[in-house]
Amino acid sequence: MDPNVLATPVPVSSHFMVAAYLLYLLVSITLTVWVARTLQRNGAHFLHDAFLGKERLADSVNHLLVVGFYLMNVGYVALSLKEHRTIWTVQEVIELVCTKVGWVMVVLGAMHFFNLYVFNRIRRSSQVRQQPPPVLPREYTRVSPQPAPVAERA
Repeated sequence: MDPNVLATPVPVSSHFMVAAYLLYLLVSITLTVWVARTLQRNGAHFLHDAFLGKERLADSVNHLLVVGFYLMNVGYVALSLKEHRTIWTVQEVIELVCTKVGWVMVVLGAMHFFNLYVFNRIRRSSQVRQQPPPVLPREYTRVSPQPAPVAERA
């Protein structure tokens, strides 16, 4: 083995990049887990109301939504990990991590508001189906018997 290969120093930039990547992953995944648990816990009450007390169905939908939430957000975190510029200072590490975590937070917020919109639509439609008609009928119209058809003349 060539002794010069072992003595080649690792550029300082790669240490900063690894630190930035690890910090970004730690903060983003921790934030995603916290938001998912919060939404699962607090969204369960909303879903029970939206599904008219069908608790098993509401719990199943809640679980499926959390799984989808994890897949979307952890996938986004993984896809946005790559950085094309070289990082040379701690300041650049902090700026990079804040920018990337900021985008993760925007995506989490957008998904949250989209889920609220969908849940609200489900809840409204279930409430409308349970309501009585807007005006109770007071009278009924009698339908007169149909006259007998007239025979055709040849």
